[in-house]
Formats: sequence, C-alpha cells, structure tokens
Amino acid sequence: MSANLATAIVDQAEARPELRLGTTDDQLLLPDALALAAGRARELLASGLQPGERVALVAPTSTDYVLTWVGCLLAGLPAALVNPTYPAELIAEMLAPAAPARVLGMAEIAAARKAGRAELTGLPGLGADRFDVVSFMHTSGTTGLPKFCAQSHDYFVRMAAAMAAALDLSADDRVLAPLPLFHINPMGYGIITALLTGADALTVGKFSASAFWPTAVAEQVTVLVLHAPPVEIIKRASTAADAAGHRVRTMFYADREFLRRFDIPSAVSGYGSTEAGGVSHLHRWSAADDIPDDASRHGGAARSDFDWRLDDRGIIHVRERERAALFDGYVTADGLDPRRDADGWFDTGDLGRAEAPDHLVFLERAAESIRVKGEFVPIPFVENHLATLPGVTDHAIWKRKGALVDEEVVLYAVADPLPLDELRARVAELPAFMRPSAVALVADLPRDAAAGKVQRRLLGEHPVREWVELA
Repeated sequence: MSANLATAIVDQAEARPELRLGTTDDQLLLPDALALAAGRARELLASGLQPGERVALVAPTSTDYVLTWVGCLLAGLPAALVNPTYPAELIAEMLAPAAPARVLGMAEIAAARKAGRAELTGLPGLGADRFDVVSFMHTSGTTGLPKFCAQSHDYFVRMAAAMAAALDLSADDRVLAPLPLFHINPMGYGIITALLTGADALTVGKFSASAFWPTAVAEQVTVLVLHAPPVEIIKRASTAADAAGHRVRTMFYADREFLRRFDIPSAVSGYGSTEAGGVSHLHRWSAADDIPDDASRHGGAARSDFDWRLDDRGIIHVRERERAALFDGYVTADGLDPRRDADGWFDTGDLGRAEAPDHLVFLERAAESIRVKGEFVPIPFVENHLATLPGVTDHAIWKRKGALVDEEVVLYAVADPLPLDELRARVAELPAFMRPSAVALVADLPRDAAAGKVQRRLLGEHPVREWVELA
C-alpha cells in the first residue's frame, strides 16, 4: 500500500498526468490540481496552522472544494467535511468536540486558487503515517446529533481497493459522482476510489436530474456513483431516449429498473457505513441476472479484512481483521471513542439477515425499526409495496403509540389528492401487522441532505396537514 493518501495521489499524477479532476464544468488535469493544492497547502500553513491541527470544510461542492481538500491532505491538516446546508447552530454544536483550529467556509474555499501554484517538495502531509487520521465525516444524525467519524489514510486506501475491484475500475474509466462531497458515498466510493485507481474523478456543483444524462453523455462517463434518492429522481425524470449514446458500463447502487431502462450492463450493491470502513460488503450484479427488488440492500460478501456476524436480535456486528479497516472512532471532547467491545466487534445498529453463509442483506436501522405485536415491520418491503400509488410523490412509514398494541404503523405521504380507495386496497394486501393504520398528509418529508435518507426520528414532530384514519 502507498505510504499515505497524499503520496498515492501524487503517484497517480506521475503515472497518469492526463487524469482529470473536479466538477464537470471546471475540470483540471491532476498535475495542475496538485500544484494549485500545494499552493493552498503552503498558504494554510503560512497562516499559522500546524500539521496535525484539525480544520473544517463547510461549503458546497466545487473544484475549489476539491482543491482545498487536497491542500489539507498535503499540509497534514485532518479535515472535517461538513454539510453546508445545516443550520449554523447545529454545525457549531457538531464541531464543538472536534475543536477545529480553523473553519473554512464558502468564501475561503472559493479562494482556493488565489495562492497560485507551488512545489510539492517538503509538504508535511507527504510524510504522514498511513495510520494517521486524515478525515472526519459525520453521520446522518438519524438517531441524534450527527457525530464525526475519524478516518485514517489506510481506511481510504483499503476502501478504494475494495470498491475499485467490485466496479472493475481501470485507468480507462471516467467516474461521475454527482452528490455532495461531505458524504462517504461520493467522496469515498467516487472521488477517492477513482483517484487511487487512476480514473478520471468528476463531480458536479449541484445535482440536477434534467442535466444528468446530457452531462454523462457529453463527458463520456463510464462509471456512476449514485444513491437511492438520485436514482429514483432520475427514473422519474428521464426516459431511455434521454440517455441515448451514454457509455456507462457499471455503477454503484443496484436498481433493476434503472439498469434495464437505461441499458447499463452491471451494477454493484454494498453494505457499510462511515464507521464500517465506508463499505464492508460488496456484491456485483449483471443486468442479465434475476435481480431482486431489494438488490440495493444486498451487501453480499464481506471484504477480506472484515469479519461479521448477526446477534440474537439480528443486529449486524463487524470487526476488522487488519488495522484501519474500521474507522478510528467517534470524535468526543475526551478523544476518539472507538466504540468496540472487548473482542473488537462494532455494533452497527443495523438489522440484517444472512441469505447465505457469507451474503449479508441489510434490512433497516434498528433504532428506526417498528415493532407491532412482537413482529418487526420490514420498512423497505412495506414502502416498496406502496410505492406506485397514483398521485403519491413521496412517502415513508413510521410509527405512533398504539391504543391496543405497542406501536402502530403510520404512512407519511406527499399526495394531492390522496388516492384513498387505491391505498386501502393496497394496504389490505399486506399482513395485518404491516398495515398502516393512518395516513399523515405532509408537504414534504425530512431527508438528510447528504444521502437523501428519510430522517424518521423527525417524522413524529413534522407538520401534518391532515390525518386520515385507515383502520
């Protein structure tokens, strides 16, 4: 393995000087990007920052954001990547335990190229140990205040090797990861994996469904890194004709309809988290396979540097076989909390099932589970069953305290009007314990800006325009 992430990227610039990095409308050759990032690194160090001090990046995706991130790598400044859409008071509360020496906001990041080019020689980040912490990415905060996860150089190198193998990535590929870079999916699976493989690493300033296929076609993108919400948005907004002429051969996030409608030969699904190595399990699908509806939840086989097991509740636990496969720990005011038990197991808080001896299927967050009469309600199954109701543009199920049972299922729906007859008929097809007892009509659903996941813990306090009882 390379000594660290910074030297790995420098090595790629020498091996493939034509590699392109940045947003699709502001691309740089990797050697040029490194020279500008070196200038940024020297400017940050000249301002008084010391190698090893933490900084925070709070800004939307841009080529200057990528340059600043690389500049922090070269300067040896571990960077916390922060969702810029969060309220300022929430960001301040999140960052308090990390105590960054500097917060780089939009204006400072937009000035990333102001310092000009500089030599790479002697920059402290190039001498970092592979096990040094290089980055902090925060959780989605679905069960509390978002927590920063410490990630080492080796964490990313291991993750990138696993993802590149699953995608069969090569230096001939052009990778497009059109999502905000403060999240493990676009930054880890997309930009870092592409860079360390020698593939072009492209992103966009802002995701746009209407611009997605024209951009992918024009840029001759061969690999996509997406997630559930953009996949669904693209399916709703695009036809096969819109994608005509694309060169995409594979993608992360396996969705049967997406592959077949847009004629994409293969896809990769996985299971993991920012804590669990970015991705701890991976599975490759061919469009010709009998792809199940829940393909995206199939983690498949574990990486060779991970052990995994399910406890008696069905909770997924993972353990690193080699150092740095897992994150280093959550950032607290007292240091890093690795959150492992005495035997090294990390409790993911996720429910799963084993479809084969080494084939993991993710079900749902245990903290976001619904239990009715002793039975766990399979949230993805119920939501998929209700997904094609006419007029319902967004939906999620959650729970409320029941009068006769411990919990009742509630459907939160964005619909105008609510197709009540069709809904009642569809609900009646479900087993009794899975059936929503009421519908909460809402204007929108609270979603995490990073991954687009529904923040179920917020639904109970979310404004409801009208309640419709079904039972």
